[in-house]
Amino acid sequence: MKRRDFLKNAAVTGAAGVSTAGLATPAISQGLREWRMVTTWPKNFPGLGTGAELLAKFIEQGSEGKLRVKVYGGGELVKPFDSLDAVRKGEVEMGHGTPYYWHGKIPAIAFLSAYPFGMTAQEQNSWIQYGGGQQLADEMYSELGCKFFVSGNSGVQMGGWFNKEVNDLEAYRGLKMRIPGLGGEVIKAAGGEAINLPGSEILGALESGKIDATEWVGPYNDLAFGLYKKAKYYYYPGWHEPGTTLDNFINLNEWEKLPADLKSVVEAANVAVNQLVLSEFVAKNNSSLRTLIKDHGVILKQFPKSVLSGFAGLSEQVVNDLASNDSLSRKVLDNIQNFRSEAVAWTSLSETTFTASRFLYSYNKR
Repeated sequence: MKRRDFLKNAAVTGAAGVSTAGLATPAISQGLREWRMVTTWPKNFPGLGTGAELLAKFIEQGSEGKLRVKVYGGGELVKPFDSLDAVRKGEVEMGHGTPYYWHGKIPAIAFLSAYPFGMTAQEQNSWIQYGGGQQLADEMYSELGCKFFVSGNSGVQMGGWFNKEVNDLEAYRGLKMRIPGLGGEVIKAAGGEAINLPGSEILGALESGKIDATEWVGPYNDLAFGLYKKAKYYYYPGWHEPGTTLDNFINLNEWEKLPADLKSVVEAANVAVNQLVLSEFVAKNNSSLRTLIKDHGVILKQFPKSVLSGFAGLSEQVVNDLASNDSLSRKVLDNIQNFRSEAVAWTSLSETTFTASRFLYSYNKR
Protein backbone atom coordinates (compact mmCIF):
# COMPACT_ATOMS: atom_id res chain seq x y z
CA MET A 1 0.00 0.00 0.00
CA LYS A 2 1.48 3.33 -1.05
CA ARG A 3 2.36 5.81 1.65
CA ARG A 4 0.00 8.51 0.36
CA ASP A 5 -2.96 6.13 0.61
CA PHE A 6 -2.76 5.57 4.35
CA LEU A 7 -1.72 9.17 5.07
CA LYS A 8 -4.85 10.32 3.26
CA ASN A 9 -7.00 7.90 5.24
CA ALA A 10 -5.26 8.86 8.51
CA ALA A 11 -6.92 12.27 8.35
CA VAL A 12 -10.22 10.81 9.49
CA THR A 13 -8.77 9.33 12.68
CA GLY A 14 -9.28 12.44 14.76
CA ALA A 15 -12.87 12.90 13.62
CA ALA A 16 -15.73 11.96 15.87
CA GLY A 17 -17.28 8.55 15.34
CA VAL A 18 -20.73 8.19 13.87
CA SER A 19 -23.77 7.77 16.08
CA THR A 20 -24.67 4.31 17.28
CA ALA A 21 -27.72 4.47 15.05
CA GLY A 22 -25.37 3.99 12.14
CA LEU A 23 -23.92 0.84 13.66
CA ALA A 24 -26.89 -1.49 13.30
CA THR A 25 -25.82 -5.11 13.21
CA PRO A 26 -25.92 -6.72 9.73
CA ALA A 27 -28.39 -9.55 9.34
CA ILE A 28 -27.26 -13.16 9.07
CA SER A 29 -28.66 -14.77 5.95
CA GLN A 30 -28.44 -18.39 4.85
CA GLY A 31 -25.67 -19.14 7.31
CA LEU A 32 -23.49 -16.27 6.07
CA ARG A 33 -22.23 -13.77 8.61
CA GLU A 34 -21.04 -10.25 7.97
CA TRP A 35 -19.01 -8.64 10.73
CA ARG A 36 -17.36 -5.26 11.09
CA MET A 37 -13.96 -4.66 12.60
CA VAL A 38 -13.14 -1.22 14.01
CA THR A 39 -9.48 -0.45 14.58
CA THR A 40 -7.31 2.04 16.41
CA TRP A 41 -5.11 2.41 13.31
CA PRO A 42 -5.40 4.56 10.19
CA LYS A 43 -6.84 2.61 7.28
CA ASN A 44 -4.14 0.44 5.65
CA PHE A 45 -1.38 1.82 7.88
CA PRO A 46 1.72 -0.38 7.34
CA GLY A 47 1.98 -3.41 9.62
CA LEU A 48 -0.85 -2.36 11.92
CA GLY A 49 -3.77 -1.39 9.70
CA THR A 50 -2.65 -3.84 7.02
CA GLY A 51 -2.45 -6.54 9.70
CA ALA A 52 -6.13 -6.00 10.48
CA GLU A 53 -6.94 -6.20 6.78
CA LEU A 54 -4.97 -9.43 6.50
CA LEU A 55 -6.90 -10.88 9.43
CA ALA A 56 -10.20 -10.11 7.72
CA LYS A 57 -8.93 -11.66 4.49
CA PHE A 58 -7.79 -14.88 6.19
CA ILE A 59 -11.09 -15.23 8.06
CA GLU A 60 -13.13 -14.87 4.89
CA GLN A 61 -10.93 -17.23 2.89
CA GLY A 62 -10.64 -19.81 5.68
CA SER A 63 -14.40 -19.84 6.20
CA GLU A 64 -15.06 -20.04 2.45
CA GLY A 65 -17.05 -16.83 2.70
CA LYS A 66 -19.25 -17.93 5.61
CA LEU A 67 -17.78 -15.18 7.79
CA ARG A 68 -16.93 -11.89 6.10
CA VAL A 69 -15.27 -9.02 7.93
CA LYS A 70 -15.24 -5.40 6.77
CA VAL A 71 -12.43 -3.35 8.27
CA TYR A 72 -12.77 0.29 9.32
CA GLY A 73 -9.84 2.55 10.12
CA GLY A 74 -9.77 4.55 13.32
CA GLY A 75 -12.36 7.32 13.08
CA GLU A 76 -14.38 5.84 10.22
CA LEU A 77 -17.08 4.42 12.49
CA VAL A 78 -15.86 5.28 15.99
CA LYS A 79 -12.94 7.18 17.46
CA PRO A 80 -9.81 4.98 17.77
CA PHE A 81 -9.92 4.74 21.56
CA ASP A 82 -13.67 4.02 21.53
CA SER A 83 -13.14 0.80 19.60
CA LEU A 84 -13.35 -1.57 22.55
CA ASP A 85 -16.49 0.09 23.92
CA ALA A 86 -18.17 -0.27 20.52
CA VAL A 87 -17.36 -3.99 20.51
CA ARG A 88 -18.33 -4.48 24.14
CA LYS A 89 -21.72 -2.85 23.56
CA GLY A 90 -22.36 -4.96 20.47
CA GLU A 91 -22.41 -1.96 18.13
CA VAL A 92 -19.83 -3.82 16.02
CA GLU A 93 -18.57 -7.38 16.26
CA MET A 94 -14.80 -7.06 16.53
CA GLY A 95 -11.87 -4.70 16.86
CA HIS A 96 -8.10 -4.45 16.51
CA GLY A 97 -5.69 -2.46 18.67
CA THR A 98 -3.32 -3.09 21.56
CA PRO A 99 -4.21 -3.96 25.16
CA TYR A 100 -2.68 -0.96 26.96
CA TYR A 101 -5.19 1.31 25.25
CA TRP A 102 -7.74 -0.21 27.67
CA HIS A 103 -5.71 0.04 30.90
CA GLY A 104 -8.07 2.76 32.16
CA LYS A 105 -10.73 0.06 32.39
CA ILE A 106 -8.54 -2.72 33.86
CA PRO A 107 -5.05 -1.60 35.00
CA ALA A 108 -3.55 -5.10 34.70
CA ILE A 109 -4.40 -5.29 31.02
CA ALA A 110 -1.36 -3.13 30.18
CA PHE A 111 0.93 -6.08 30.96
CA LEU A 112 -0.50 -7.88 27.93
CA SER A 113 0.88 -5.23 25.57
CA ALA A 114 4.39 -4.86 26.90
CA TYR A 115 6.29 -4.84 30.17
CA PRO A 116 9.22 -2.37 30.59
CA PHE A 117 12.52 -4.27 30.51
CA GLY A 118 10.33 -7.35 30.11
CA MET A 119 10.22 -9.81 27.25
CA THR A 120 11.02 -9.86 23.55
CA ALA A 121 8.29 -10.55 21.01
CA GLN A 122 9.21 -14.23 20.90
CA GLU A 123 9.16 -14.48 24.70
CA GLN A 124 5.92 -12.49 24.94
CA ASN A 125 4.21 -14.79 22.46
CA SER A 126 5.50 -17.82 24.34
CA TRP A 127 4.16 -16.47 27.63
CA ILE A 128 0.70 -15.90 26.15
CA GLN A 129 0.58 -19.25 24.39
CA TYR A 130 2.28 -21.50 26.96
CA GLY A 131 2.83 -19.54 30.16
CA GLY A 132 -0.72 -18.74 31.23
CA GLY A 133 -1.00 -15.38 29.48
CA GLN A 134 -3.98 -16.41 27.34
CA GLN A 135 -5.93 -17.51 30.40
CA LEU A 136 -5.20 -14.23 32.18
CA ALA A 137 -6.15 -12.29 29.06
CA ASP A 138 -9.43 -14.18 28.77
CA GLU A 139 -10.17 -13.38 32.40
CA MET A 140 -9.63 -9.65 31.83
CA TYR A 141 -11.31 -9.35 28.45
CA SER A 142 -14.36 -11.31 29.60
CA GLU A 143 -14.92 -8.54 32.16
CA LEU A 144 -15.05 -6.20 29.18
CA GLY A 145 -17.50 -8.42 27.31
CA CYS A 146 -14.89 -9.53 24.75
CA LYS A 147 -12.88 -12.52 23.58
CA PHE A 148 -9.13 -11.88 23.26
CA PHE A 149 -6.68 -13.01 20.59
CA VAL A 150 -3.07 -12.04 20.03
CA SER A 151 -3.04 -10.50 16.57
CA GLY A 152 0.43 -9.14 15.83
CA ASN A 153 3.60 -7.91 17.49
CA SER A 154 5.79 -4.96 16.57
CA GLY A 155 8.96 -6.43 18.05
CA VAL A 156 11.31 -4.27 20.11
CA GLN A 157 10.44 -0.63 19.60
CA MET A 158 12.51 2.55 19.46
CA GLY A 159 12.93 4.78 22.49
CA GLY A 160 11.39 7.87 20.97
CA TRP A 161 11.75 11.16 19.12
CA PHE A 162 13.20 14.24 20.81
CA ASN A 163 14.33 17.74 19.87
CA LYS A 164 16.88 17.84 22.66
CA GLU A 165 19.52 15.30 23.57
CA VAL A 166 18.72 12.97 26.45
CA ASN A 167 21.83 12.91 28.62
CA ASP A 168 20.19 12.09 31.96
CA LEU A 169 16.80 11.53 33.54
CA GLU A 170 16.49 15.25 34.21
CA ALA A 171 15.71 15.61 30.50
CA TYR A 172 12.30 14.07 31.27
CA ARG A 173 11.37 16.44 34.09
CA GLY A 174 8.43 18.48 32.84
CA LEU A 175 8.62 16.82 29.40
CA LYS A 176 5.27 16.26 27.68
CA MET A 177 5.65 12.95 25.88
CA ARG A 178 3.22 10.83 23.93
CA ILE A 179 3.71 7.41 25.50
CA PRO A 180 0.99 4.96 26.63
CA GLY A 181 0.86 1.95 28.94
CA LEU A 182 3.31 1.07 31.67
CA GLY A 183 6.04 3.03 29.90
CA GLY A 184 3.92 6.14 30.36
CA GLU A 185 3.66 5.45 34.07
CA VAL A 186 7.44 5.26 34.26
CA ILE A 187 7.77 8.63 32.49
CA LYS A 188 5.43 10.10 35.11
CA ALA A 189 7.64 8.66 37.83
CA ALA A 190 10.60 10.41 36.18
CA GLY A 191 8.79 13.75 36.45
CA GLY A 192 7.39 13.91 32.94
CA GLU A 193 3.85 14.09 31.63
CA ALA A 194 2.64 11.02 29.72
CA ILE A 195 0.01 11.74 27.07
CA ASN A 196 -1.78 9.04 25.12
CA LEU A 197 -2.78 9.88 21.56
CA PRO A 198 -3.83 7.83 18.55
CA GLY A 199 -1.01 7.53 16.05
CA SER A 200 -2.61 9.81 13.48
CA GLU A 201 -2.63 12.72 15.94
CA ILE A 202 1.04 12.58 16.90
CA LEU A 203 2.58 14.74 14.19
CA GLY A 204 -0.01 17.47 14.68
CA ALA A 205 0.60 17.39 18.44
CA LEU A 206 4.34 17.86 17.88
CA GLU A 207 3.63 20.77 15.52
CA SER A 208 1.29 22.52 17.97
CA GLY A 209 3.45 21.98 21.04
CA LYS A 210 0.87 19.78 22.75
CA ILE A 211 3.72 17.31 23.18
CA ASP A 212 7.49 17.81 23.30
CA ALA A 213 8.50 14.27 22.40
CA THR A 214 6.94 11.02 21.31
CA GLU A 215 7.40 7.34 20.80
CA TRP A 216 5.36 5.39 18.31
CA VAL A 217 6.70 2.06 17.10
CA GLY A 218 9.90 1.88 15.07
CA PRO A 219 11.47 3.07 11.81
CA TYR A 220 8.96 1.37 9.48
CA ASN A 221 5.93 3.03 11.09
CA ASP A 222 7.63 6.24 12.22
CA LEU A 223 8.83 7.00 8.70
CA ALA A 224 5.29 6.50 7.41
CA PHE A 225 3.90 9.07 9.86
CA GLY A 226 6.64 11.56 9.01
CA LEU A 227 7.73 12.04 12.62
CA TYR A 228 11.18 13.10 11.40
CA LYS A 229 9.62 16.37 10.23
CA LYS A 230 9.21 17.65 13.80
CA ALA A 231 11.92 15.89 15.80
CA LYS A 232 15.55 15.17 14.89
CA TYR A 233 16.95 12.93 17.63
CA TYR A 234 15.87 9.30 17.41
CA TYR A 235 16.75 7.25 20.49
CA TYR A 236 17.08 3.53 21.12
CA PRO A 237 16.44 1.00 22.60
CA GLY A 238 12.73 0.89 23.40
CA TRP A 239 13.14 -0.14 27.04
CA HIS A 240 9.41 0.47 27.58
CA GLU A 241 8.16 -1.90 24.85
CA PRO A 242 10.55 -4.75 24.01
CA GLY A 243 7.80 -6.74 22.25
CA THR A 244 4.38 -5.15 21.89
CA THR A 245 1.31 -7.34 21.51
CA LEU A 246 -1.60 -6.31 19.30
CA ASP A 247 -5.08 -7.52 20.16
CA ASN A 248 -8.08 -8.74 18.23
CA PHE A 249 -11.11 -8.43 20.51
CA ILE A 250 -14.50 -9.89 19.64
CA ASN A 251 -17.86 -9.26 21.26
CA LEU A 252 -18.26 -12.20 23.64
CA ASN A 253 -21.89 -12.88 22.75
CA GLU A 254 -21.08 -12.91 19.04
CA TRP A 255 -18.08 -15.16 19.66
CA GLU A 256 -20.17 -17.67 21.58
CA LYS A 257 -22.71 -17.79 18.75
CA LEU A 258 -20.10 -18.95 16.25
CA PRO A 259 -20.05 -22.65 15.38
CA ALA A 260 -16.88 -24.56 16.21
CA ASP A 261 -15.54 -24.52 12.67
CA LEU A 262 -15.70 -20.72 12.40
CA LYS A 263 -14.13 -20.32 15.82
CA SER A 264 -11.22 -22.43 14.60
CA VAL A 265 -10.89 -20.27 11.49
CA VAL A 266 -10.74 -17.06 13.55
CA GLU A 267 -8.17 -18.56 15.90
CA ALA A 268 -5.99 -19.84 13.06
CA ALA A 269 -6.22 -16.50 11.23
CA ASN A 270 -4.97 -14.66 14.30
CA VAL A 271 -2.07 -17.08 14.74
CA ALA A 272 -1.00 -16.47 11.15
CA VAL A 273 -1.38 -12.69 11.35
CA ASN A 274 0.52 -12.57 14.63
CA GLN A 275 3.57 -14.10 12.95
CA LEU A 276 3.27 -12.19 9.68
CA VAL A 277 2.99 -8.77 11.32
CA LEU A 278 6.14 -9.39 13.35
CA SER A 279 7.96 -10.63 10.26
CA GLU A 280 6.95 -7.49 8.37
CA PHE A 281 8.45 -5.23 11.02
CA VAL A 282 11.69 -7.23 11.09
CA ALA A 283 11.89 -7.09 7.29
CA LYS A 284 11.17 -3.36 6.94
CA ASN A 285 12.68 -1.61 9.96
CA ASN A 286 16.33 -1.42 8.93
CA SER A 287 15.76 -0.10 5.42
CA SER A 288 13.34 2.47 6.86
CA LEU A 289 15.94 3.53 9.43
CA ARG A 290 18.48 3.96 6.63
CA THR A 291 16.03 6.23 4.82
CA LEU A 292 15.44 8.29 7.96
CA ILE A 293 19.16 8.85 8.45
CA LYS A 294 20.35 9.28 4.86
CA ASP A 295 17.40 11.07 3.30
CA HIS A 296 16.00 13.02 6.24
CA GLY A 297 19.02 13.77 8.39
CA VAL A 298 17.74 12.04 11.51
CA ILE A 299 20.33 11.76 14.28
CA LEU A 300 20.38 8.26 15.77
CA LYS A 301 21.33 8.16 19.45
CA GLN A 302 21.61 5.44 22.07
CA PHE A 303 20.28 6.15 25.54
CA PRO A 304 23.16 6.59 28.02
CA LYS A 305 23.59 3.70 30.41
CA SER A 306 22.69 5.97 33.33
CA VAL A 307 19.32 6.75 31.73
CA LEU A 308 18.53 3.09 31.14
CA SER A 309 19.61 2.21 34.69
CA GLY A 310 17.37 4.96 36.04
CA PHE A 311 14.41 3.76 34.01
CA ALA A 312 15.01 0.17 35.10
CA GLY A 313 14.76 1.21 38.76
CA LEU A 314 11.67 3.34 38.14
CA SER A 315 10.03 0.53 36.15
CA GLU A 316 10.43 -1.88 39.04
CA GLN A 317 8.93 0.70 41.38
CA VAL A 318 5.98 1.41 39.08
CA VAL A 319 4.94 -2.20 38.47
CA ASN A 320 5.32 -3.13 42.14
CA ASP A 321 3.22 -0.14 43.20
CA LEU A 322 0.56 -1.15 40.69
CA ALA A 323 0.57 -4.73 41.96
CA SER A 324 0.36 -3.56 45.57
CA ASN A 325 -2.83 -1.64 44.86
CA ASP A 326 -4.59 -4.05 42.52
CA SER A 327 -4.97 -7.77 43.16
CA LEU A 328 -5.38 -8.68 39.49
CA SER A 329 -2.21 -6.75 38.61
CA ARG A 330 -0.39 -8.70 41.33
CA LYS A 331 -1.64 -11.96 39.85
CA VAL A 332 -0.53 -11.01 36.34
CA LEU A 333 2.81 -9.56 37.45
CA ASP A 334 3.72 -12.64 39.49
CA ASN A 335 2.86 -14.89 36.57
CA ILE A 336 4.75 -12.85 33.98
CA GLN A 337 7.83 -12.42 36.20
CA ASN A 338 8.03 -16.16 36.86
CA PHE A 339 7.87 -16.85 33.13
CA ARG A 340 10.30 -14.03 32.33
CA SER A 341 12.97 -15.45 34.64
CA GLU A 342 12.87 -18.77 32.78
CA ALA A 343 12.76 -17.12 29.36
CA VAL A 344 15.65 -14.77 30.13
CA ALA A 345 17.81 -17.62 31.37
CA TRP A 346 17.36 -19.53 28.11
CA THR A 347 17.60 -16.47 25.86
CA SER A 348 20.85 -15.43 27.57
CA LEU A 349 22.31 -18.87 26.99
CA SER A 350 21.11 -19.23 23.42
CA GLU A 351 20.21 -16.14 21.41
CA THR A 352 22.28 -13.56 23.30
CA THR A 353 25.51 -15.52 22.94
CA PHE A 354 24.75 -16.37 19.33
CA THR A 355 23.98 -12.75 18.46
CA ALA A 356 27.37 -11.71 19.82
CA SER A 357 29.22 -14.51 18.04
CA ARG A 358 27.68 -14.05 14.60
CA PHE A 359 29.52 -10.75 14.14
CA LEU A 360 32.63 -12.86 13.69
CA TYR A 361 31.26 -13.90 10.31
CA SER A 362 33.02 -11.79 7.69
CA TYR A 363 29.87 -10.98 5.66
CA ASN A 364 28.68 -8.69 8.48
CA LYS A 365 31.77 -6.51 8.01
CA ARG A 366 30.94 -5.60 4.41
